[in-house]
Amino acid sequence: GLIKIGLLAAHWLGFVGWTFIAVAVGSIQWRVWQVSDIGVITSGKAWVGIWRVCFNSHTLVTPEFKVMYCRSISLTDTFTPPEIAAAQVLMLLALIVGLCGNAGSIYALRNVYLGLDKSLPIRSVFAASGALCLLAAAMSLVPLLWNLSSVVTNKTVRFPPDFHMPEVPEEQYVGSSIGLGIIGAALMTTSGVIFLTYRLPARADSYTCSKS
Repeated sequence: GLIKIGLLAAHWLGFVGWTFIAVAVGSIQWRVWQVSDIGVITSGKAWVGIWRVCFNSHTLVTPEFKVMYCRSISLTDTFTPPEIAAAQVLMLLALIVGLCGNAGSIYALRNVYLGLDKSLPIRSVFAASGALCLLAAAMSLVPLLWNLSSVVTNKTVRFPPDFHMPEVPEEQYVGSSIGLGIIGAALMTTSGVIFLTYRLPARADSYTCSKS
């Protein structure tokens, strides 16, 4: 009973963690730039994500965003800093790997609750799911911590003129997306560790012995 509850809790931790990482991937709030010139950047604040840069403006508006002006950041752009390029690749890979880990845990949990853990290699499935969750967490933590370090050390990005961004921000802050992503990675790590430490219940010992 307790083992099943623990495994179910681990699955939900993994799912919530994966969701947090997914939200962080799509969000623009990785870095918050404080800008003194409010002629174009009306709010005096711009948001730098891993896919685009946006700010509120009374003079410039991107039609699909209505009240915001946004420009895309591409992996192949010459101005794209390495930490953002790494985030574009690693965060997407983390989502794919994490999704596979969660899918594996659903399959394993289904068989545990149906009592099929006597005749199927459930331990191996949980171990694989745990390893995938840990891998996804590691892949996301690398760009998250790298971008966090870039903000803390006040590194700038040399955006092209059509971005209408200053060469250097007056101040920059860590955006909420980095924090959300780190929390998501922590939850996925916890989930992975629980799955990796899963052991078959006593009633399945005979099956384990027969297999060995």
